[in-house]
Amino acid sequence: MLKVKGIDVFYGDLQVLWEVSFHIREGEIVVLLGANGAGKSTTIRTISSMLSPARGSIEFEGRRIDHLPPHLIINEGIVHVPEGRRLFPEMTVEENLIMGSLAPEAKFKRAETLEYVYGLFPRLKERRKQLAGTLSGGEQQMAAIGRGLMSLPKLMMFDEPSLGLAPILVQDVFHLVKEINDSGVTILLSEQNVIQTLGMCDRAYVLENGRIVLEGTGEELLNNDQVKEAFLGI
Repeated sequence: MLKVKGIDVFYGDLQVLWEVSFHIREGEIVVLLGANGAGKSTTIRTISSMLSPARGSIEFEGRRIDHLPPHLIINEGIVHVPEGRRLFPEMTVEENLIMGSLAPEAKFKRAETLEYVYGLFPRLKERRKQLAGTLSGGEQQMAAIGRGLMSLPKLMMFDEPSLGLAPILVQDVFHLVKEINDSGVTILLSEQNVIQTLGMCDRAYVLENGRIVLEGTGEELLNNDQVKEAFLGI
């Protein structure tokens, strides 16, 4: 479904990704693991076309997309749930959700998808007229995920979805990611929560200083000595 081939990415004169390559098959959950600053968010931002690769290419369903602007990336069926939620705080919950359904097909199916999202997140339905900035952290994450679902994604990219959440809410977020995947949405997940993500994913890639240094199934990486030492302190 997605092929990232040898991308180099810069912030100004500073190079942050070196020849990053990986692929995602339809229906998979694929994880990008790495410490802060490893390049996980940059990789997702580049797929979203918020950044442009200086070299390399990105293909989605057999077509190059690295030249497309961000709004057309969404039209292709790729959605980015950003780190820190990035809601519109002075808009209501429902207005934030509707902002996710501006692509033509999503707009046509807006009412149906909104009911699906409210079924997935009953608390958002209860708070649909409340300003998004007044929600708790967990509720804001629900709203961010719901906004992503409103665009009818084929590939949903989550950037650090558990960041800043209480442990019990982290469990809820990972359960939701799995439920969304079970509904037919392919998942790319950027996370530092190693045990949770490797336990649920099909495959994972480890980023270190802007380069992919390891790849394998979740089980293979959970049993990898390098991963244990770097992330689990074993």
